[in-house]
Amino acid sequence: MTAPRLFRIWTLAVVAAFAVPAQQTAQSASSGLFRIAGTVVNAATGEPVHHAAVAALSEEDSHTVAAVESDSEGHFSLDGLPAAKYQLTASKRGFRTSFYDEHDEFNSAIVTGPGQDTDHLTFRLAPGGTVHGIVIADGGEPVEGARVMLFRKQQDGRTGGRVNRQDAASTDDTGAYEFTGLAAGEYLLAVTAEPWYALHRSVSRTRQQAAAAADPAAELDVAYPVTYYDSTTDEASATHIQLTSGSRVEADIALHPTPALHLVVATPRKEDGSIVRAELRQTIFGTVVGAQSAGFLDASETGTTEFSGVAPGHYELAQGDPPRVVELDANTSEQVDPTLGAPAVAVHGTLLASGAVSSGGARGAVAPYLGECSLSLDPADPGLHQIPIQAPCMHGSFSFAAVPAGRWQLIGEGGGSVLPIGSITTAGKLLRGNLISVQDRPLSMVVTVNQAGTRITGFARREDHGASAGKGVSGVMVVLVPKEMAAMEGMARRDQSDSDGSFSLRNVVPGAYTLVAIEDGWTLDWAQPEVMARYLPGGLAVTVPDNAGGLLPLSGPVPVQSRLP
Repeated sequence: MTAPRLFRIWTLAVVAAFAVPAQQTAQSASSGLFRIAGTVVNAATGEPVHHAAVAALSEEDSHTVAAVESDSEGHFSLDGLPAAKYQLTASKRGFRTSFYDEHDEFNSAIVTGPGQDTDHLTFRLAPGGTVHGIVIADGGEPVEGARVMLFRKQQDGRTGGRVNRQDAASTDDTGAYEFTGLAAGEYLLAVTAEPWYALHRSVSRTRQQAAAAADPAAELDVAYPVTYYDSTTDEASATHIQLTSGSRVEADIALHPTPALHLVVATPRKEDGSIVRAELRQTIFGTVVGAQSAGFLDASETGTTEFSGVAPGHYELAQGDPPRVVELDANTSEQVDPTLGAPAVAVHGTLLASGAVSSGGARGAVAPYLGECSLSLDPADPGLHQIPIQAPCMHGSFSFAAVPAGRWQLIGEGGGSVLPIGSITTAGKLLRGNLISVQDRPLSMVVTVNQAGTRITGFARREDHGASAGKGVSGVMVVLVPKEMAAMEGMARRDQSDSDGSFSLRNVVPGAYTLVAIEDGWTLDWAQPEVMARYLPGGLAVTVPDNAGGLLPLSGPVPVQSRLP
């Protein structure tokens, strides 16, 4: 099942619930009450974890139903539970609070009831990892106030994975920093800082250049380039940190000042005489991490603006109305021609709702979406500007003022829930899913949301002839693969099977699909059509009609497949 976003607030409720004794008389099926029991172990060492807080939460609202502490041997028992489906969580200082059998945002819920074995669970609780170190300058002097950014390579189904910023910290007066409670995974570090003695001044005009050359203070016009672990300024050469559960990695980084750059940009003016200001945005691993406006302005009619004190590195220069975006690898001072960049264009359109019940009682009617909602464009390609762009939707209309070129996923939210986007029509062409491609001209589109919000439920079971034949399989990755593989990112849905093999796929849009269940499939590049194509022959064909709506239970189980080599 998909983990709720706010699950970590359960801790206070767990503490309050500890008045319930940890050991109770086990209830039998004849009483209509059941038990969830097992052992909490260290995921890294396999050793029992004592005094861990274990709680059963209701599936509907994540309310704490029962809570106990594990004993000296890691055993726990939650007794007197009605037959139902529960989220199981565990927490202890030094470990990462997590759900049972957690994989990123997915986990397996525990299903109690007749015939369900819920007495022999092994809850693997992962100790948090730590990355720490010292940032120093030339001569070994500690750098205070340096900004250290931690990035993590995501397992998002794409080949190679996307690199997202995970956290940030400032160094103390000894140059030290530390990130704690980290999940196992692959991390990168980047540091930005300003030399405390740096002096920056304009050199955009000839007379200023001559003055700067004669001024000894010009030697102090220096900057620290973005520096990656292990002390390289080349992003592609950054050392990846492989962090295992509970490990502690020391990563010291040395900064070296270089002459600061000065980037000069022509200053266009609007018809009313106002200046169109430029913005220089710093990008690290495709993520915008900072921005600055021009520090010096030539107010003459044909003047320029200048960014001073710029450290060498990769930037986006945005200027104009609407802005054009120039990708810039800055290595020397130069005058930049902003007209060379790709324009950021307006994206606007209307929102239609399908699958609702019309005034005549017919399901599947299409009408303007009149409720309040919010839309966002999330980058779909690695390396693309990775800050989502947001816009409100009022009376069925929306508008994004400036969207850079690239592929984007359109995400909608209204009434406190996700709006399943079924199709997008642009230039008379209908595209299934929520993926759009923005180029160099304004984009108008009609977006259809499936207001009924179809939910597919079913079971993942084995087909072999052994003792486990026909039994539900827990912890399996279930993927709903669209027949139109080009719409994979927009239409595919995933879930993790619960302890009885059950799963639920929410917000499914109409279309033809193949449903596959893969054991040990969590590290697969599942979003790649060529990867999933190998599993389609063993999957289950599913069709979601335009007027489906509500709940769509499957008539048969989905066969569990082993991960292919």
